[in-house]
Amino acid sequence: MTFLKMDLHSHLLSLVIFMLIISYNSLLEAQSSAFDPPHKKFEYKYSFKGPYLAQKDGAVPFWQYNGAAMASEEMVRITPSLRSKKGSIWTKHKSNYDWWEVELWLRVTGRGRLGADGIGFWFTEGINPEGPVFGSADQWKGLGIFFDSFDNDAKGNNPYVMAMVNDGSKVYDHETDGSQQQLGGCFRDFRNKPFPVRAKIEYYKNVLTVMIHLGNTNNEDEYETCLRAENIFLPQNGHFGISAATGGLADDHDVLKFLISSLHPPGSPGAVPLSAAVPETEKQRIDAQYEQFRDKLDKQKEQYFRDHPDEAKKFKEQEEVNAEHEYETLGEKELQQIFDAQNHMYETLKNLNRKLDEILGRQERTLSVIGSMGMGQVAQGGHATGGAPAAGLPIARHEVEALLGAQREVLQSSRDIRQAVLTQQNAQGVPASAQAGQAGGQLSAQLLTEIREGINILRKEMAAVGTKMMGAIPAGQIACPPSSCISVTAMAGLLGLHLIVSLGYFIYKSNADKKHGKFY
Repeated sequence: MTFLKMDLHSHLLSLVIFMLIISYNSLLEAQSSAFDPPHKKFEYKYSFKGPYLAQKDGAVPFWQYNGAAMASEEMVRITPSLRSKKGSIWTKHKSNYDWWEVELWLRVTGRGRLGADGIGFWFTEGINPEGPVFGSADQWKGLGIFFDSFDNDAKGNNPYVMAMVNDGSKVYDHETDGSQQQLGGCFRDFRNKPFPVRAKIEYYKNVLTVMIHLGNTNNEDEYETCLRAENIFLPQNGHFGISAATGGLADDHDVLKFLISSLHPPGSPGAVPLSAAVPETEKQRIDAQYEQFRDKLDKQKEQYFRDHPDEAKKFKEQEEVNAEHEYETLGEKELQQIFDAQNHMYETLKNLNRKLDEILGRQERTLSVIGSMGMGQVAQGGHATGGAPAAGLPIARHEVEALLGAQREVLQSSRDIRQAVLTQQNAQGVPASAQAGQAGGQLSAQLLTEIREGINILRKEMAAVGTKMMGAIPAGQIACPPSSCISVTAMAGLLGLHLIVSLGYFIYKSNADKKHGKFY
């Protein structure tokens, strides 16, 4: 009896242990299936990237674009930096998979600190026409992810990235930038970045995840989670699209890459079956073959360097240079680039400064030559000393310029008076000599006094200039050469010319007063 009880207990214990093992295995399988990553399959008919993005006719294969959008070899420009422009690009065919991931590379650039309006990513039931929501129609059916550049609600929370799902009944609220309609979002400044801004948009098992790479560096591992929303139900099949719009402000909205991968859960028909995996024996054979090829390549390289010692020396130097920069961090590389750019700017400014100094020197030499040509040059034996200015020039440059300007004004005044007298003669039919006699008789004593004072002032100025020149010349060289000093006859001629000009001016003024007196 005791043996029967012990046997029964042992059977029950074995059954319990067996059930626990089965439960544990099922739990492990459930957890492993829950954490197994989906299989990705690149969908080339729903993607584009450079180079040779556009065909000869400007079309993008499997895509159609509208409005201001245009394609080049490297990118698709949705809108140029012109005011009030809208553009979009859409896939021609609907997707044929349930879950997907989009990798989007874009660049938004503008001149000012503020931009407008923004760019939008779409997954909708149909191709939306042009409209007010970032260049696309409102009341769409599907998903919209917006890169909003302009702050319509004046809350200072732009540029902003947000997601919104619409069933066709909602109207996008521009006044609040859709803040009450969004699934989620994040404040990210995506304008004017040194590298392209990247976005990863994943829709898998009704979970929407958006990750943003700001484009400050070219590092692949700098994605940040912007939003994650669960229980999101989108159309099973739809069109992918990109649209953009500008307003009073304008930015260039460029898309460099649009890469779509379909996501398939493990074990699904679209996933890679387990039988397609490479067998272990085949992997070992491939590894062994790879090692053979690598050994063969090393032997050929050694033989080549033995036959060409110069090339071996160059290769060794190159390896040493690469070893120095092998562990250079990304920050050090960026600092080196900044330093190189600033050094280039410094060299350019230095060259510009040197050229400005040369221009100023030429200007100084030109003014000196003009001054020496206007005043004449004193030389030994009464001959001119070429074209260079005298070393001890007794008169300053501004005085030379003042005398030359006065001479030009006198000549111009003489021409104007002569023309005016001829005009009066032709208009009235009276000889000029008669007009001069009539006007001369009416000159008052005050006018004669003014003429006399003007002559005295001119005489004093000329005397001051002569005194200054005499003081600068040594005692043994006081005698002026006849070719350069002013004689008494020339001085008298200048005074007479000044008197004639003054008389002519008063004659012209008197005739003008008489002419206007008829209307009094």
